Formats: sequence, structure tokens, C-alpha cells
Amino acid sequence: MEVMNKILSESDVNNDRLEFPARSLSAFPMPDGQNSVQFVAFDMQEQQWRFEVSIHNEGRYPKPWLNGEWHDYVHQKGLKKGDKLTLTMDEEENGERIYRIRAERKHYGFWYSFDDQL
Repeated sequence: MEVMNKILSESDVNNDRLEFPARSLSAFPMPDGQNSVQFVAFDMQEQQWRFEVSIHNEGRYPKPWLNGEWHDYVHQKGLKKGDKLTLTMDEEENGERIYRIRAERKHYGFWYSFDDQL
């Protein structure tokens, strides 16, 4: 299941967090009374990345963001404004959720995975 597909903004790549679509929160079961949940996502090279999804408890609508190792991920992949990030989740039969993260850059009209370039 695709959790998120986002074109990265200047803020996403220059800050220590990624602004996250509220509609994607359902992929992260948050314990009652908590405003964050940690998870591990694997990139295409099977490297583990530890992230945290958090929401503001103030205001009319939740304003989620992703942090944790986000800054390290941006730096290692060399992400820039306009690159695309895709986050997917598969639920195993035992209920375990497996998250995958992929970054892509558009080149001559086609999207190419950063991991394919290694």
C-alpha cells in the first residue's frame, strides 16, 4: 500500500523534518494519548532508516511530520527540492508492518531511483 508519494519542498530537504500528508496517518497506529510513533523503513538497498511520525495536538487539524533519521536520509541520498519520495507499507500475515522508502529524481522526463544509481 502506498502511504505517501510527495514531491519534496525546499523546507523538506533543508529542515530536519518532512511535512507529511495527514491522510497518510492511518498507516501509523498511534497509541492513545501519544502524538508520535517510531518506525523503521528499508530503502531499496535494504538499509534501515529509523523515523518518527509526529502530530501537533493543537489546532483544528493534525499537522504531521516525519523526523528521526530524516536529515541523514536527505544527506546520504543527496535529495533536493523537486525530488520525489515514496513511502509504502505492507502488512504481513502476523500483523507486522514493513515500510519501504524510495527517493527519485526526474531526468529528461523520467523518474529514476537514487538507489539504482549506486
